Amino acid sequence: QVQVVESGGGLVQPGGSLRLSCAASGRIFSSYTMAWYRQAPEKQREWVATITSGSRTNYTDSVKGRFTISRDIRKNTVYLQMNSLKPEDTAAYYCNARFREYSYWGQGTQVTVSS
Repeated sequence: QVQVVESGGGLVQPGGSLRLSCAASGRIFSSYTMAWYRQAPEKQREWVATITSGSRTNYTDSVKGRFTISRDIRKNTVYLQMNSLKPEDTAAYYCNARFREYSYWGQGTQVTVSS
């Protein structure tokens, strides 16, 4: 069983920055595809960004140029650097670890962008 734990959420003003962290257990962390999703109130969960085991990245259009996903294999951790935050980025952010047919989710961390 892989455990996934997010941290780093909080309240930030529009235009501000936050860095989310996602720690995943398991000796094969380097083989996982890691992704961030988010879910705003009364909306469906949406995909935000992905980083593959080969460190290839992809982003949803609304965050391109503002968010950066990265991974530190030594720490079994994935990061989501979020800059130029907007009120519409407000959501619970979830980390997902995927390997073959297995998929693991964290409990989420809340990000609120408000003045």
